[in-house]
Amino acid sequence: MYERILRKYEPTADNLLFILHEIQDNEPKQYIPEQGIREVSDYLDLSPSQVYSVITFYSLYSVSPRGKYIVRVCDSPPCHLMGSVSIIDELSEILGIKEGETTENGMFSLEVVSCLGVCGVAPAMMINKELFGNLTPEKVRNIIDKYRQDKQPASQVAE
Repeated sequence: MYERILRKYEPTADNLLFILHEIQDNEPKQYIPEQGIREVSDYLDLSPSQVYSVITFYSLYSVSPRGKYIVRVCDSPPCHLMGSVSIIDELSEILGIKEGETTENGMFSLEVVSCLGVCGVAPAMMINKELFGNLTPEKVRNIIDKYRQDKQPASQVAE
């Protein structure tokens, strides 16, 4: 898998973020394994620690296996003021996990991020690439129920 991805890009450090995204997107557990870090560092002539530092700097990358659905809750000041803490609490209760954990069945991982960039619809969360805003505990419960049925709902930025 790594060779196929790496061949798409010129071996310059400018392509590091693109390569990391593609590796993570092609990994069933949505993370960048140690072998991926080594192969990227060799290909781009960077040290493994340089690649690792980039991965750990950005919140959308991970070096740990995650669930099929990554639930990211925004806790920026606007989202916090509009109730992100109650959204995080509701998700913890519904999923039976805390921030940074993955459900036993591997379906969901819960992450809290500093900003999703959608302050106008606070509080907000993202599940993989789908954005949801103007959340209430009831809306969160309905959204998670749809994902549990493996039916990805359409993005619901505002209602």
